[in-house]
Amino acid sequence: MKYRYLGRSGLLVSRICLGTMTFGNTEWGCDLDTSRAIVKAFIEGGGNFIDTADAYSAGESERFLAAIVKDYRRDDLVIATKGFFPQGDVVTQRGLSRKHIVEACEQSLKRLGTDFIDLYQFHGPDPFTPVEESLRAVDDLIRAGKVRYVGCSNWYGWQIARANGIAALKGFEPLVSAQHLYNLVRRDIERDVLPACEAEGVGMICWSPLAAGMLSGKYAGQNAPAEGTRHGIQKAIVENRYWFDEARQLVDKVVEIAGRIGRTPSQVALSWLFGDARVTAAIVGARRIEQLTENLAAGDFELEADVRAELTDAMPLRLGYPHEWTSLNGTPSLDKGEAHPRHTVRMP
Repeated sequence: MKYRYLGRSGLLVSRICLGTMTFGNTEWGCDLDTSRAIVKAFIEGGGNFIDTADAYSAGESERFLAAIVKDYRRDDLVIATKGFFPQGDVVTQRGLSRKHIVEACEQSLKRLGTDFIDLYQFHGPDPFTPVEESLRAVDDLIRAGKVRYVGCSNWYGWQIARANGIAALKGFEPLVSAQHLYNLVRRDIERDVLPACEAEGVGMICWSPLAAGMLSGKYAGQNAPAEGTRHGIQKAIVENRYWFDEARQLVDKVVEIAGRIGRTPSQVALSWLFGDARVTAAIVGARRIEQLTENLAAGDFELEADVRAELTDAMPLRLGYPHEWTSLNGTPSLDKGEAHPRHTVRMP
């Protein structure tokens, strides 16, 4: 397993992050014994980074994790959780207000059975709460020793840049990570989120790196999600996200390349992500140990540059305006120096 620094911090985490959304999920997840076996295989495979959230299985994921990690040295693990989604019917039990952040964090600490959370993440953007309030709340939790680092999830690029600008101005702890949807099929964050993260020293943690299993090749040849499968159960979410002609053609390409180089489609899709230094880790969930074991192999596997480029070109991403204007007019008209300065901002 290889390790990467989490953004502009000194925290090293495994490139494969164990996602625990399956823990305690009765529809498409796994029970406690299977969850325990998955964590054991992950740690024995060199993994140290585990992600959960208070919204996963109504808190059962955190409770499962508490029962499991007590068998390991807590300081050897990097445990991340998230808060934002409603935790009850009371109107204050949601969002990123100081009240909810503090209460949600305290409840996560109790469910996880730990004194501290390594990475506490804002699970979504709250348009009704000033970001100063949210940042200060977590900064207080950090100063109290209950949280070590702060990150975000599903934020816009401008929100990430603004938050870290305010953190610098106010002396708050900055965001060190962002957790976003990113895979070969859905590369939307390349437009603005990834450039913002790079500029702000924020590490990218990719959720759904295998397109909810589509990039594993198991749905190859199908035109729609089958009943009873995870995609069938989550059809309202995944159908528009992943089931379109270009995506199916891309999956065929991944399967073809995997056969050519002697790897599995999942390993190829995960390794494609790690070819970008802006990516810190990819969250991999599992219902069975076999799934995890296969994906752990991507923790130290590197795609050849030409193979990665072939995959990238298989479904070109239209960056749109203003990126098109910048590439045609902006940067070329300015690039007259003998060498680029170190502070050069990479444009997509």
